[in-house]
Amino acid sequence: MHDIVGFLPEEIDTGAPTRQARLKWVVVVDESLPAGIAANAAICTAAATATRVPGLLGPDAVDAEDSIHPGLPWAGVSVLRASPEQLGGIRSKAQVAEGVFVADMPAAAQLTRVYDEYLQTVAEAPSGDLPYYAISVVGPRNRVDRIVGRLALL
Repeated sequence: MHDIVGFLPEEIDTGAPTRQARLKWVVVVDESLPAGIAANAAICTAAATATRVPGLLGPDAVDAEDSIHPGLPWAGVSVLRASPEQLGGIRSKAQVAEGVFVADMPAAAQLTRVYDEYLQTVAEAPSGDLPYYAISVVGPRNRVDRIVGRLALL
């Protein structure tokens, strides 16, 4: 198990360009999926990531009428596309990289309608045999760049 990946409070600089942030966040989606399934997979991995990586979300924005708009990723997030084969490789590389957080969405998550069935399906399969719909990766910029290479935006 890796140490907690995230931003320390003193590292959060919402006035700086996103490229200056120490950590980089990417979500890589299976490019062969229909748009709705791809969007769902990206959102699910982003939700899992945002709750587990401290400091990813900036402060709430408040408009001129005092309506609150919940904080968004202050350091940005890129949504990239990859082949199903590339996704498995990305997950494998990210899992062993030091200081990198990984959240994934196996295909089983969308092929089952009951969460316990999803858990059982995943429990019965080795990681390498699971097809993935999306992978979310957060870590030091140079490590994340090495893991995802030069993938195109979704």
